[in-house]
Amino acid sequence: MGHDLGSFPRPVLAALAAAERLLTRRSGAGIVLADPEDLGGSERSVVARARVARNPFSLPRTLVVKHYLAAPDPGRPDPFHYEVASCQLFTALPADARPSPVLIAHDPKARLLVLEDLGRSSTLADKLFGPDPEAARRCLLSWARALGRMQAATAGRESDFGALLRRLGERAWRDPMAEDARAAVAGLPALLEHELGVKVPPDATLEAHETVKLLGATRYRAFSPSDTCPDNNLVTSRGVRFVDFEWGCFRDIALDAAYFRVPFPGCEASFALPDGMAEAMLDAWRSEIVEVWPDLDSSERLEKRLRQAQLLWVWLCTWWMLPRIRGRDMPVGADATRSPRISTALGHYWRQVAAVAASSGMPGTEELGTEIALALAERFPDAPGSLPLYPAFRSVA
Repeated sequence: MGHDLGSFPRPVLAALAAAERLLTRRSGAGIVLADPEDLGGSERSVVARARVARNPFSLPRTLVVKHYLAAPDPGRPDPFHYEVASCQLFTALPADARPSPVLIAHDPKARLLVLEDLGRSSTLADKLFGPDPEAARRCLLSWARALGRMQAATAGRESDFGALLRRLGERAWRDPMAEDARAAVAGLPALLEHELGVKVPPDATLEAHETVKLLGATRYRAFSPSDTCPDNNLVTSRGVRFVDFEWGCFRDIALDAAYFRVPFPGCEASFALPDGMAEAMLDAWRSEIVEVWPDLDSSERLEKRLRQAQLLWVWLCTWWMLPRIRGRDMPVGADATRSPRISTALGHYWRQVAAVAASSGMPGTEELGTEIALALAERFPDAPGSLPLYPAFRSVA
């Protein structure tokens, strides 16, 4: 590169250089990027913001570049393809329905995306860990509405998504959690008995098997980012926007709406919500989806689907996390200051499910949830007995 970008990490500089080549090739004139800002990314990718220093065309003043560092695992879907297809799907939507940054350019050979910069926005996680409970509450409601708008806008577009993936070389596509969810329903009874000495009542097994129907071709399918954890949601002046679509898919909308209740299952930042918050989020979400699925305005019909989705997530989270505390208890995520203990999170999930089951005529699940919560408390007596609220809400609890 012919200009000084300072002493930034080599992967960031390589990403910007690749973006310059892509944009120059597309425009037929030299594009120069400057003032890079490392936005983090992950082990798989580099994400950086850059200023467009030389711009003979109408590019925005700043851009975001995402560069995938490694080739996909052999025999596995390529997350780069899923992210590109997801962004292409959203970019084709009207601006007022678009839930994500616009895709400006992409290069399959370089495994690179150039995206609209949504600005120096906070994440939903920043608000939930911040000092302002009212700001956190507003952002949760905005997130719930944004989720509903995205689902309503993408209903009926699954074939479009499939066509985009096929153009990128993917022959099949599926919900990445579906395989693990089916494995959890089949294998969790043996795991619970081995790890906690808890036997799953036959009724609880039947009730869990009912939830697997949500993984099939239901009438309520729409796009899901698949990973809608708080740090993957940007709080912008136009409301919450979703980022990171490496595992984007189409699935039953109840599976994402259940995030209100579990809450944020499997996410590192899975803390409790204050009383009434889940119900308020559900109302905000439902107001966005009822025009597309008017039958879900029926509380009874919707409640049954949400109950099943909540139960499926709890079985799946237990399948994922219980083996991790075979030796000792530990936080869900790497940062213990922003993540609860696994035993505390699972105990909370199962107590909630037991309470829902008690009011819904699901005796097997009620019994199972109570027994698992007790077994976890006995095995890890030094762990917090209840899941703490998100920090933003603790000062007013």
